Amino acid sequence: MKINFFIAAIILFFVSCSQEKVTYQPIGYFVSEFTKNTGAPRQGILMPETKGQILLKEEYVEGLAELSDFEYIWVIFDFNQAKGWENIVRPPESKHTFGIFATRSPRRPNPIGLSLVKLDSIQNNILFVSGVDIFNGTPILDIKPYLPSVDFVYSQKNMQAEVFLGHHSNDFLTDSLVKIFIEGMENYQDTVLSGHHH
Repeated sequence: MKINFFIAAIILFFVSCSQEKVTYQPIGYFVSEFTKNTGAPRQGILMPETKGQILLKEEYVEGLAELSDFEYIWVIFDFNQAKGWENIVRPPESKHTFGIFATRSPRRPNPIGLSLVKLDSIQNNILFVSGVDIFNGTPILDIKPYLPSVDFVYSQKNMQAEVFLGHHSNDFLTDSLVKIFIEGMENYQDTVLSGHHH
């Protein structure tokens, strides 16, 4: 009886979870020169000269108090232009396939992005940032300070995995790679394997 009750509890748990819906409202929007047509840096921190702004909604301006004390911030955003997802992906310019959760692919079950940017200044509801990799018009979900004491850890294993991933072979995603990476073109794997990329 105990085993049957345990199994029933598990089934009930997963049924209740399947009915849950989590929703978020943007706190603002990103402004940059990058679009799907122009391409974008693969990781903004690798191209510190790139510039952008976060236009925060007025009702959240008070929440920016003391944020200017920090030089770097985490920006959490919605990959609103990503289409679909797969469990197994091959990142552009990588020779290997990976589980989606072992990559930074924007085509995820929940298309949430995370970017570390440099906070240059704040003027009213506008945050001026550099080292950006976010498309113009992207909805911003949250902003958090970068805390070196807890946000950084050196791991040789992670370094080796990143090298194997080949994720930073090219610092900039061209327009063609953006189409493959974000829109999930059918010839995604063939394009990468054949070397037809910039």
